[in-house]
Amino acid sequence: MAQPVETIAQLFYQAVQRNLPDALAYKRNEAYVPISHAELVALVERLSLAMAARGLKAGDHVAILSENRPEWAIADFACAIQGLPDVTIYATLNALQAAYILRDSQSRWVLCSDRSQLDKVLAHWDQLPALEVAVLMDGDLPEGTGRNLLRWATLQEEGEAMEARRPEVKGWAGQRKPSDVLTLIYTSGTTGDPKGAVLTHGNLVSNVLTSLEAVKMHEGHRCLSFLPLTHIFERMAGQFLMFQCGAAIYYAESVSTVPADLLLVRPTVLASVPRIYEKVYSRIYEGVASASAVKRLIFHWSMEAGRSVVAKLYRGQKPSGWGGFCYGIARKLVFDKILARLGGRLELAVSGGAPLGGKIMEFFWIVGAPILEGYGLTETSPVITINRFGEVLPGCVGRPLYKEWNGRRFVKIAEDGEILCQGPNIMVGYWNNEKATQEAIDPDGYFHTGDIGHLDDLGRLYITDRKKEIIVTSAGKKVAPQPIENILKGDKYISQAVLIGDQRNFISALIVPNFDSLVRWAGYKNITFGSPAELLRNPLVIAKIRSRVEHVNQQLSNFERIKKMSLLDHEMTLEGGELTPSLKVKRRIVNQIYSSLIEGMYSEPKS
Repeated sequence: MAQPVETIAQLFYQAVQRNLPDALAYKRNEAYVPISHAELVALVERLSLAMAARGLKAGDHVAILSENRPEWAIADFACAIQGLPDVTIYATLNALQAAYILRDSQSRWVLCSDRSQLDKVLAHWDQLPALEVAVLMDGDLPEGTGRNLLRWATLQEEGEAMEARRPEVKGWAGQRKPSDVLTLIYTSGTTGDPKGAVLTHGNLVSNVLTSLEAVKMHEGHRCLSFLPLTHIFERMAGQFLMFQCGAAIYYAESVSTVPADLLLVRPTVLASVPRIYEKVYSRIYEGVASASAVKRLIFHWSMEAGRSVVAKLYRGQKPSGWGGFCYGIARKLVFDKILARLGGRLELAVSGGAPLGGKIMEFFWIVGAPILEGYGLTETSPVITINRFGEVLPGCVGRPLYKEWNGRRFVKIAEDGEILCQGPNIMVGYWNNEKATQEAIDPDGYFHTGDIGHLDDLGRLYITDRKKEIIVTSAGKKVAPQPIENILKGDKYISQAVLIGDQRNFISALIVPNFDSLVRWAGYKNITFGSPAELLRNPLVIAKIRSRVEHVNQQLSNFERIKKMSLLDHEMTLEGGELTPSLKVKRRIVNQIYSSLIEGMYSEPKS
């Protein structure tokens, strides 16, 4: 009988006993190269031996500054086994942002994927008193830096020279305790400086095991990994949970190659933030819009057939009768072809990191790619609630992982509507920031999520909005922006939307149109333009988007309605600073970047 898993080190050694031929796989020359469990154990143990021989000891911090790749997982497990809390840094951060995390975390080593990441470290090394070594995974080391630089291959060679000592590493794994710190994950946050959430082995293991029980995954799955492993959602769900259940992990080359990688990998499971699902949804509808009249008619008839039975699908029931007959035809005519574009084998998709629009949820369930939406935060390891099969309800993020923990409610709602959580998944606190820790975790041990929500009679959780993002107009009316933004993004002509109006006398919006749909519409109207900006200045185009906003306004209370809008000729992006790595809007930054546009909407009488 297998020993109960209490640490990530134990999880690793139990998982590798399955001896999969493709525990991990990475893309090279348009083909995937597998790494077996046996190879993985050797790589992890050799790295562990080399790092220990070079002086790293339990408690030392090791930073990882890299995109998703096998070396990321190898380093993560090696650190977990040795008791080296790893500090995860998004590869998309600039040099100054990366240096802030390295300095604040007091990292002794940093593992860099390539020269571009290493250069970020070198640019600010003088301001990093704790940093001793930088390791380069790919490429040649620069000369004449005066710094202690190592190649990843060198560490592997050093570990291989100690091959006879590899059994010692498994012994180190046995020394780890659930209370040992596993990682520091710096919350990107939508406001303020990042804070390092301190998470233990026990935090992550409890979340893995309970989440796995909730979603009922089994051995033999294949996962396409494309969210950054730096993010807690991908780290827990896309790495540790997949290892625990015996799934093979295939790394996408990048987010932009995901459509092609889906066809190569043919995954059975995906974990993603809503933005990726929104893009797939939009791409499908764009294809339909450009198809023949007959194909459009068949598609829309099929969607109606799906909508007539989707409530049964959510409840885990098989559609029957006339509705079931029509749905079966729709699957053969349309939905199986859509699934083929997702690889043809998808059994389960999980969504987290931000609210998933009900229209998006409905679409994927209808086509046969069921999405289970969950909710949580970095500080909660991350899952707090998740929809289970047979209990899915759009707009609801599911039931809590536990009803109670240690005799107290796992999730409760504060008097002001804030969602609170206590349990085995709650972080120790914020690294080197006692003030922020005390603000986040109350004396009763409840973590204050900063989200507003409510529980229904069946114990299911609904998220209304972020506590700090609630818009309070000058008339004192409170407006939750996220639900309205989600409705707007469900429109085929709107890609992104950000509501504005805090301490203002009406609500306005920054809107990024869906340019694929808009350009096609402009062609029908014989509108000529030389650039996206020129297209958005056309009065007919402005009126078109305005009409789509008005359609949404009809669903809102008067004080929630969008009175004015400004159109942006480019998407808000992570690289541009407007989005967090989980693709949530940084409202403070958006307000700063587009301040002149925003002021312009309020300097003239509302239309």
